[in-house]
Amino acid sequence: MIVIDTIRAQFDAHGAKPYSGEPITQLEHALQSAALAEAEGASEEMFVAAFLHDLGHMMGDLEKADPKRLDDLHQFRALPLLRHHFSDAVIEPIRMHVDAKRYLCATDPEYAAGLSPVSVNSLRLQGGPYTEAEARKFESHPYSNEAVRLRRWDDRAKVPGCVTPDIEHFMQKVKKAMLPGYFVW
Repeated sequence: MIVIDTIRAQFDAHGAKPYSGEPITQLEHALQSAALAEAEGASEEMFVAAFLHDLGHMMGDLEKADPKRLDDLHQFRALPLLRHHFSDAVIEPIRMHVDAKRYLCATDPEYAAGLSPVSVNSLRLQGGPYTEAEARKFESHPYSNEAVRLRRWDDRAKVPGCVTPDIEHFMQKVKKAMLPGYFVW
């Protein structure tokens, strides 16, 4: 399964690199996000979305990216790889997790006040908090609740030294969540 090999290759090649200015690595962030989803009893699709939501960061040029000055649009970068292999219940929360941050900053003052300095800067680059009209439009999307749930795991998954299951544990669940019949030879 080429898509599984490609996902694993991204983690192998880029997982040890810093996660967007936070005190953890790309892989640690993915493992922590997925572990939080698993601990809350999330669906298989939400679990996979949590594990893969920042895969797009690793698909860009991490050495040249400047997260202080440029939004890398990572929420879209992995979608062409994932779209035909996973359901919308995986794809849409990934696609919408940046929108969920903008939504939460517009509707939940406690959420906005709790953002890390890195997340505050990326929020600015991503367009800032939603307007009231944008927030209502976000709420009308069928996967908005899932995107918000993913966003909250994303924000909590930045703990140095956090112990989680290893990547193999999570990759097995990714394989299980793949749509049937989409094997690429």
